[in-house]
Amino acid sequence: MTYIALILSVLVGVFIVFGLKPNLKTVQLLLAFSGAYLLSVTILHLLPEVYAVNSSNIGLFILIGLLFQLILDFFSKGAEHGHIHIHEDGSFPWALFFSLCVHAFMEGIPLGHNQNHDYLLWAIVIHNVPISIILGTFFMKSKISKMNAILFMIFFSLMSPFGSLAGEYIEILTAYKTEITAIIIGIFLHISTIILFETSKDHKFNSLKFIAILIGMVVAYLA
Repeated sequence: MTYIALILSVLVGVFIVFGLKPNLKTVQLLLAFSGAYLLSVTILHLLPEVYAVNSSNIGLFILIGLLFQLILDFFSKGAEHGHIHIHEDGSFPWALFFSLCVHAFMEGIPLGHNQNHDYLLWAIVIHNVPISIILGTFFMKSKISKMNAILFMIFFSLMSPFGSLAGEYIEILTAYKTEITAIIIGIFLHISTIILFETSKDHKFNSLKFIAILIGMVVAYLA
């Protein structure tokens, strides 16, 4: 079920891009909802969980996660939180694609530590949909063929399941599961706060974005 949900979350994004062709405002609202859900799950569930463990280095690993995501942002140009820059020559963005794959793989690792983390699974699933839309939109506007674009998206959809498998079966990842979860918390904090608190154009209050954020927080609380 976990692997199917993770793969489908990306394929849903692919369907939305190639079938529905959503506008930028719709994608931004989906991002706002997913960012709010991600932040709420991190604060309500993941942070209490890692700090319940008797370890003095949890905060350090959270900071490592923040720094790690900053490095990934350098290559992805912020695609994880809604930024995408189309290459004028239509060339394939290997650095961006590789960065997003690493990000997705890392997200999946804590799922392998505990299969009962439904809240984390749905946080990743909800986050994957707008990210897949953004990545798919790039492919549509580039010179990459539709078939190759779909193949790359399928490969991307496998990254989180691979991460979950690694978290379950690779010994060093299971031995340091709390520390790795703390790193993921840092990654989530970086992405979600940028999505939520990035100022709108001319610093105008965006009521639709606020509603999307509020709904995301309420759904995470009730889940």
